[in-house]
Amino acid sequence: MTIRALIIDDEPLARRGLLRLLKNDPEVELVAECGDGKSAVATILSKKPDLVFLDIQMPEMDGLDVVRTVGISSMPVTIFVTAYDQYALRAFEVNAIDYLLKPVAQERFTDALARAKRRIAEKSQCDLNQNIKAMLEQLRRGNEYLEHLSVSQNGRIVLVRTKEIDWIEAHGNYARLHVGVRTHEIRETLNALERKLDPREFLRIHRSTIVNVRAIKEMQPWFHGYHLVLLQNGQALRMSRYQNKIALQLGFRIRRPERP
Repeated sequence: MTIRALIIDDEPLARRGLLRLLKNDPEVELVAECGDGKSAVATILSKKPDLVFLDIQMPEMDGLDVVRTVGISSMPVTIFVTAYDQYALRAFEVNAIDYLLKPVAQERFTDALARAKRRIAEKSQCDLNQNIKAMLEQLRRGNEYLEHLSVSQNGRIVLVRTKEIDWIEAHGNYARLHVGVRTHEIRETLNALERKLDPREFLRIHRSTIVNVRAIKEMQPWFHGYHLVLLQNGQALRMSRYQNKIALQLGFRIRRPERP
């Protein structure tokens, strides 16, 4: 039996790596590659592959959004692939699907593919759908907001506690975390992060800046209706005018500079 596979990842290098591993198996035929979530949804619905390698973290529409959009009953056997993923342990807990961490090792890939083949051969689509549904529900339950973020550091994946983050700045489709004297980049947009962080602890003060409210020392008026947010470490950040009311609602008193 030939297994029809689809690779979904916004990084061309990652797609080539998976394709190289797949070429070692004559039972698997690659039917398509997708570089974003929107085209992935269309390809899954049109080509109906048996197996999908799905990157969890993609701009605009991530892997979990792809699953929700396609619909659990229409999803093929799915193996999640990602570099930085705070959901890895939860995916394993429910044993819904397999999970590969980039860069993907040959042995780990072989194990994941063997498991996928068994599921396809057993035609256990109904059970698989229920498992995916359980995983998505579990992700929505538990802690509503993230307590850790995964970052790459010297070739290792390190967990950073969100409460230790002072502020976050946008950097294209990436976000730069400022944690004390260290900075880390993660492949997340600021909009995506804002939805995952507790709004009682993190404040979006600008379209390109999120601040941990615990790190704020004071706020001061600036020019043309803007304000400056001063952090405990001395960092000064500009606040958008439309965010002033939000800051006041959270109980921050804006300090006006003393007259000489």
